[in-house]
Amino acid sequence: MLSFNEFAAQWSALHGGAQTTGIVGGWLRISFALAKILGALRISPNALTLLGLLSAGATALSGRHWSAGIFLLFSLMCDGVDGSVAIIQNRASSWGATLDAVADRISEALWAVTFYRLGVPLSWVLALASLAAFQEYSRAKLISDGVKEIGLVTPAERPVRAIFLFIAIIAWNIHATRDGVIHIAQALTALQGISFAMLLKFAYLRLR
Repeated sequence: MLSFNEFAAQWSALHGGAQTTGIVGGWLRISFALAKILGALRISPNALTLLGLLSAGATALSGRHWSAGIFLLFSLMCDGVDGSVAIIQNRASSWGATLDAVADRISEALWAVTFYRLGVPLSWVLALASLAAFQEYSRAKLISDGVKEIGLVTPAERPVRAIFLFIAIIAWNIHATRDGVIHIAQALTALQGISFAMLLKFAYLRLR
């Protein structure tokens, strides 16, 4: 059985040399513990990836209902541990990484649909969804261009984007805060813009 340090080293290598300290390290310890349980139950990482995608679809279908928040959290959990399970089970593969990346992009499109169903104008939905896609594409392009150590953690990484959506779902279900949903989406869009700019600056300094 892998130790946590061995697990963290493999996780970092698979994520472009990302740091495994601070908040990331805290989450990795939780993910490591969950992955050991799921690994013992012989649940495959690809099954978790697909389950996370289905849960994202349930989030969009639930829309304004409070249960959308539960589906969102479950989807995020599946996405957060599938790679960890792959490491624990020694089943990390290029196909699994590709499936995970595609599932992530589809899930985020479904999150955008959820924002729209919560009453956010289409223009803001397109803006926040586009900036998220630009950020993830830029990171992937850097890796394909040979930049192996992308340890940059921006203010609007995928878990943060999910947290904003979760807050929006809660706000919609509390009548007094329902009008704040649009402001939540606007704040996320601004944070996404800052994050994309940070990644572009990082790319410029590494590739010039």
